[in-house]
Formats: sequence, C-alpha cells, structure tokens
Amino acid sequence: MILTALSQYYDRLLQDKNVEIPAYGFSEQRISYALVLSEQGELVDVAPHLTEEKKPKGKFMPVPQPAKRTSGIKPNFLWDKTAYVLGLALPKEKNSKTPFALSLATFKAFRELHLNLLQNVQDKALKALALFLQAWQPEDIASSPHKQKILEALDSNVVFQLDGLRQYVHETTEAQAIWSKLLTPEDAQTGNCLITGEAAPIARLHPAIKGVAGGQTAGVSIVSFNKASFESFGKTQGNNAPVSDQEAFAYTTALNYLLRRDNKQVVSLGDASLVFWALTEQTEQAQQAEAFVLNFFNPSSATTDEGETVKIRDELDKIAQGRPLEEIAPAIDPHTQFFILGLAPNASRLSIRFWLQTEFGEIKRRLRQHFQDLELEPLPWQTPPSIWRLLLQLAPHREGQKNKIEDAPPHLAGEFMRAILTGERYPRAVLAQLLARFRADGDISGLRVAMVKAILQRDFRKSNKNNKEKIPMGLDEKNTNPAYLLGRLFAVLENIQREALKEINATIKDKYYASAATMPRYVFQQLLVLSNHHLTKIRKDKPGLAFVLEKQSGSIISLLPTEFPLHFAIEDQGRFSIGYYQQKWQPKKDKNEEATTKAKGTENPTT
Repeated sequence: MILTALSQYYDRLLQDKNVEIPAYGFSEQRISYALVLSEQGELVDVAPHLTEEKKPKGKFMPVPQPAKRTSGIKPNFLWDKTAYVLGLALPKEKNSKTPFALSLATFKAFRELHLNLLQNVQDKALKALALFLQAWQPEDIASSPHKQKILEALDSNVVFQLDGLRQYVHETTEAQAIWSKLLTPEDAQTGNCLITGEAAPIARLHPAIKGVAGGQTAGVSIVSFNKASFESFGKTQGNNAPVSDQEAFAYTTALNYLLRRDNKQVVSLGDASLVFWALTEQTEQAQQAEAFVLNFFNPSSATTDEGETVKIRDELDKIAQGRPLEEIAPAIDPHTQFFILGLAPNASRLSIRFWLQTEFGEIKRRLRQHFQDLELEPLPWQTPPSIWRLLLQLAPHREGQKNKIEDAPPHLAGEFMRAILTGERYPRAVLAQLLARFRADGDISGLRVAMVKAILQRDFRKSNKNNKEKIPMGLDEKNTNPAYLLGRLFAVLENIQREALKEINATIKDKYYASAATMPRYVFQQLLVLSNHHLTKIRKDKPGLAFVLEKQSGSIISLLPTEFPLHFAIEDQGRFSIGYYQQKWQPKKDKNEEATTKAKGTENPTT
C-alpha cells in the first residue's frame, strides 16, 4: 500500500510541469563541480555548480542513479565523489601536513568501469573522458594548474563536461544509451511485481533513500534482505519481496523528493521524519491541501508568502471554532486522497512509525475534534497551536531559555500525531509526561493544561458512552469532583498568600504543588493553617478583600468530603491542574458586577 501510493505520487510529479523529477534510471543529486575537458582529454577547468547561499552547497542535478554502497567499492556512472573520479579526498587526520589524501583503490575502480564501457564510443565527449581517465594520475595534482580548485572540490560530487558544450557528458545521447543497457542486468530475474502485478525484471537492490533525520548519509532502505534469516524459499535479496526495477525506482524517487526540505513536504517530529502528499487531478488543489497540513504541523515553515500564511492560519482558526468544512477551504475537494508517512532510522533500514491514508475532509474533521478537545477558558493561545508547538510543552521549561523540541520524548511525537489524525485516544504517556513537568519545573501553563484537558476529555468520551462526565472548558463552580475542587482551592490559597506578602520569591505553588496534586491529605491541613495567618494580615489593611477571599475558599471547602483524599490517581492529578488553572485565571468581572462589588465594600481579587 505504501509503495503503491508513492509510485502513484511519482506519476503525478512527472505530469507537473513545475517540478523537475528525474526519469527512470536517473536520480537528483547535489553536484558541486564540473570537470571541463578538452577533446584531447586534458583538464581545462573545474567549474563550480553551487547555490548562492551563505554556505554554498551543490545544486541538484539529474544524474545516472547511484550505486548502492552497503559495502565495498562501487563507482557511479559518469559522476561521483572526487575520491572515485580523481582518486583524491580530504585527509582523515585533522592536523594532516598535506591538504589531500590519495584514494587509489576507488579511482582504479572508477577508471576500469568507464574504460571498459567506453571502448568503442563515437561521441566526442565520451572519447575525451576515456582519454582523461587513461592519462590522469592522482599524484598529478601537485603540478596541475587547477590544484587550488581541485582542493576546493574535494569530497564533493562532480560531473564531466566537454569544453565548448553546454550539456554534460552524462546527458549525451550515446551516454544515455549505454546507461539504459546497464539498468537491466543480463542475469536479472523476472517475476510478478507486487505494485503493478505485471511480469517484469525484479530489482535485486532498491535505490537508497536519503534525507531521513538521523539516517545514514549514504542512504537507507525500506526493502532489503541482507541475511539468510530474512530470506525464504531459496530466494535472495529483492526477490523475497518482488518489485520491478521501474517501480522500485519510482517509489524511491518520489520518497527522496518528499524528503528534500526545500519542498516543504517533510517535518521532523521527535526522532521521526513525516512526509505527506495529496493525490488529485488538480495539482493546485493538492498543493493547497499539502500547505494546509504543513501549517498544522509547524506554521512557521508552511510558506514564505505572508499573505498565504495568514490565509492558512485563518483556515485553522475556523476549524478550531467548529465552522462547517465547506466554509473553511471550499476550493479543496474534501474527497482528495491524502497520505502521511512517518519514518525513523534503524541502522541501514527505515522503520515505519506511522502510515495514514485518508481523505482530506476526514483530516479536517479530526482536526476540528482535536481543537474542541483542547478548548479551554481562558483560551491559552492566539492562533491554534501546531503539533510542533504542543510537543514543545513536553520539554523542560527553563527560566529565560527557549524550549527545545529535542528535549521532548521522541517516542511520543508519532503516537500523539496518530491520535490527532485518527481520532483515537491520546497516549496516556503524554499525560504522565505533562504531570511530571508540572512537578519538575512548576510551569502550569495554559497550553499544557489544555493538553491535559484534551486527553481526559477524549478518554471519558471513548471509555463509556453512558458516562456523562465532561471536563469543564471553563471554571465550573458546581463541579464536586474532589481533585478539581482541591485544584481550585490551591489557586485561592496561593492568591491569599500573594495578597498578604506582596513581594515574594516563591509561592506555595513552588514549594507544595507536587505533593498537593498527588498526596493532598498530607499538605492541605498545613496550607489552610498557613492561609489563616495570611488572611489575618490582609484584614488589617483590606477587610473587604479578606472577606471575598475567605468566602471563596469557604465555598470550595463546603463542597469537599469530610476528609481530604489520601492520594490522587493520574486522572485526578490532571483534574487538579485544570481546577487550579481555571480558578487562577478566571475571567475578570464586568464593570456592572465590579461596581456592585465595590458598593458592598469589597474588592475584585481575580488575577
């Protein structure tokens, strides 16, 4: 299913005139330099092929598909790193006395491959290359007039070009004819392809996949068999999962395209790389759907166009508000097929962390449910939070420092995203992590509490349809749950302390929150005694305020059982945090209510 979807996406890319995608047998690779040759095989120039960034790197260029170097020496056809093409590489030792190191074995393999293939060629560019390889010796760099440029090119990918011609050697008609013969080895076995179902030559080794965060730079594989224990019925390598050469090329090319960061169809969540794409007859609709989903993952990377960014954020706002789907993005067909694939590196292979194939309209419905579960009063965000922003809440909060996504538990990212996009329960481990962060760094922020509320709300909805309990979106003064009440009471006691002491370095939240939220019986008796002393101090200066604060705490205590609970389970710890947040940040009274309060000789104590 995954390989089929990627192969279909490759077909869509081929039809898109605005996308440069390599044809069968070719691959987009970063090429940094071109070795310009004369017809006599002499090196005329080393021409740069670099981007214009502050730190230039090679531009992408379609070249013959690279050899898969799981082990040993395997040269590429008509291009490669300088270690193969020139027999020169950067020295491994940092303090080497020479600026280069000889790589004779790789150069010998590159030269022998090409001299065998180019024996009877007629193309003058290929003849020039053969002459160059016959004459060039890696030691010649010492006397070469292009020594400095060669040193700058070390360890980068290079191609060949005949002086006076605009096309590269690998682009000539005869070179491509030679390459087409090499694509299907004479000993290739034929079988029924798992993707197309048709008989075709089966790929023994599938092309490498590059760009997965944390993966090997040489590339990794989804399909591979490198041990006898993985093989069956006497079959070897790719014959155990038969995929034709063309389809193996198609799905890997599409995936490599998706993994290129500048295409904005990949994001990193934890240790996983998520790629996503849409399939529809209208390319523009597919691109709009992809931009919409990228913005949800991480709004800051969705687009460089500010107007388009505002538009997409408006769409997310409408989803969060529960507006009808046809009003949010009428230009996108809700039946557009959408795919999300999560990949994580595992040595030389890829692990599939997540796979979702659904309709775009279904994604919108899931997002709407997600935002409804998150909704909290007072609303802890100005724009609906992306997955990336929510995952940041799982990382430690340090005073004066920005949160780092690397500090969030990587294994939770994929599971959390899966819950959002499938409508299933949020991972219970996310709730445990949030509660641990409350206790560790004391940052009981609105976004963290909203996540707690969402997890509990979805759990109650999924676990028992007859259970009418709902987690309150805003302050619920009629809620009699002990954990919720004690969270509210803790916020009132903290407010009493602040009003009594004014300037204070650490409140009861800093000292007692962890124990109050887990073992309330051992803490609240002491806190109530402490608050009585604080109320006595407030009465001396502001008797009306003391009356209101005492009335608040008294009304909460009257709803509690006669004895404080001994300890709270994880769900009740979540309720405690919600009660604390909603009591602490309850909306201020309106002007009419405030005037009535002042007429009675009291002051508004809300924060």
